Amino acid sequence: MDTAEDTAVAAPAPSDDAAHEVLRRVFGYDSFRGEQHAIVEQVIGGGDALVLMPTGGGKSLCYQIPALVRDGVGVVISPLIALMQDQVDALSALGVRAGFLNSTQFPDERRAVEAQFAAGELDLLYLAPERLRMESTVALLGSGRIALFAIDEAHCVSQWGHDFRPDYLALSVLHERWPDIPRIALTATATEKTRDEIITRLDLGGARRFVASFDRPNIQYRIEPKNRPDRQLLDFLRTEHPGDAGIVYCLSRNSVEKTAAFLTENGIRALPYHAGLDHRTRAENQARFLREDGLVIVATIAFGMGIDKPDVRFVAHLDLPKSVEGYYQETGRAGRDGLPSTAWMVYGLQDVVQQRRLIDSSDGDAAHRRQLQLHLDAMLALCETIDCRRARLLAYFGQPAQSCGNCDTCLSPPESWDGTVAAQKLLSAVLRLKRERGQSFGAGHLIDILLGKKNQKVQQYDHHELSVFGVGADLRDTEWRGVVRQLLAQGLLAVHGDYGVLTLTEASDGVLFDGRTVRFRREPERPTPSRAARNAKSAKSAPVGLSDADSALFDRLRQWRADTAKEQGVPAYVVFHDATLREIAARKPGDLPALGEVSGVGEGKLARYGEQVLEVVAAE
Repeated sequence: MDTAEDTAVAAPAPSDDAAHEVLRRVFGYDSFRGEQHAIVEQVIGGGDALVLMPTGGGKSLCYQIPALVRDGVGVVISPLIALMQDQVDALSALGVRAGFLNSTQFPDERRAVEAQFAAGELDLLYLAPERLRMESTVALLGSGRIALFAIDEAHCVSQWGHDFRPDYLALSVLHERWPDIPRIALTATATEKTRDEIITRLDLGGARRFVASFDRPNIQYRIEPKNRPDRQLLDFLRTEHPGDAGIVYCLSRNSVEKTAAFLTENGIRALPYHAGLDHRTRAENQARFLREDGLVIVATIAFGMGIDKPDVRFVAHLDLPKSVEGYYQETGRAGRDGLPSTAWMVYGLQDVVQQRRLIDSSDGDAAHRRQLQLHLDAMLALCETIDCRRARLLAYFGQPAQSCGNCDTCLSPPESWDGTVAAQKLLSAVLRLKRERGQSFGAGHLIDILLGKKNQKVQQYDHHELSVFGVGADLRDTEWRGVVRQLLAQGLLAVHGDYGVLTLTEASDGVLFDGRTVRFRREPERPTPSRAARNAKSAKSAPVGLSDADSALFDRLRQWRADTAKEQGVPAYVVFHDATLREIAARKPGDLPALGEVSGVGEGKLARYGEQVLEVVAAE
């Protein structure tokens, strides 16, 4: 199909001053961060770009500013249908003309947006990827002038990735039909292999690559042994994050429901989110999380992509993520505002067994299962490391790093110990049961045998007569579970079947017969916070960098923001981010020009909210 845009010529590159002028006038910032400037220049000049930047790093500015500087409409391809309205609301608050097209709209709403696009009355148009399969959408794009194509969450094109979306495979059509329109693909999560796949599948061979640091220094990474995870979570929230907004991830829908109910029963405002809930309930719970302060959402991984809530103070995992990419993506939803936040996880033997079982029963061929196994192995290595977790995490994405001093392994270094004898005892138990009895059992029964427990099951099978019975009394039950977990993590044991029975691997022989040494991680004793320390953490302290008086003004500004956001039906951060309110509280501007100098206060927000903000400041 021939259209005017099929042969469109990219507009001449505007001056660099235009980008800075838009940054200041529209968004209220004085300077670009990191590689933002170089990326913006590349796209404004008509070049393609692949951008890897961590969550909260400012990816959206990399296409929003070029869209406002170049002639035409910036078309943003995004899978985040549930969040498009919020994205458009946030841009509208800045005075940017934005619209979206997706399956949630009524026909008359879609027609109105289509008419705006055709008339050149939009600066940015958000599209769900599946709409590009419709000839009517392609025809619509051909009827207007396009400034650029932005492909958000570009890792969704990776068939080996954790967020694969088949509709993304068709996005190469953009280059085929509009070869002269610049494209920018953006993601917060991609290994070198995934980057290459994005380049190949989106036909971005000539794109310039921009890879920012994956480090999020404000996030503290912590992984603890799992022991009554609901109680561990409750203690974590009460002692470290009382009244804070956060996300709790669970593997199953049932766990989500139970955990949300448990937190609610114990005085924590929590809502569930999973694919089994009806659409209306999911939408309401997501909207409440975005719009209300201090709410906890308990969810499966169905929740979170594109969540732009800046004040999420923690992300907790009650189950082991399937991959490092997934873990990084999910924990990255904490602390988008740059303030101290926590990525907290509990992890145990059953997590490893469950994930191995899911891989064995997964759809796909042997190559697919091997890829899943590699993802899990990398995740287990992160959990079991005795080195800096942040350094291990960054190394996975190909970035070297020093010990950070702000993760659990840096703050409370674990020890390693020679577990060769313990490994031999456990592997021998597996071997003897198989050779002498033709039997296989799960971890719990094997540990009972090693501990010398003459319980009903042990006596039923006469396992107290085995030569390995009672040889493991030197370790506690929990320590043996750690041994099993780490043998699984190191590939020295395998788990099979619905009952999670343990079997040997090819590598097991090296430990049993060839003198291979095995080292294990020993969890450090984590001191229980004293009552005084817990009370101190629970007390609401003044925001970082503010005096008590400034903090009181900051609280009043937040209350004004909450009321304003509620009136407008938008998330609070659409009005102003906490960082902007904090600066206002510290500087106490007395007039509109002074308020306009605050970072994050552009012309649109100054005109819309300026007088109200000055009234709050003057009323102290």
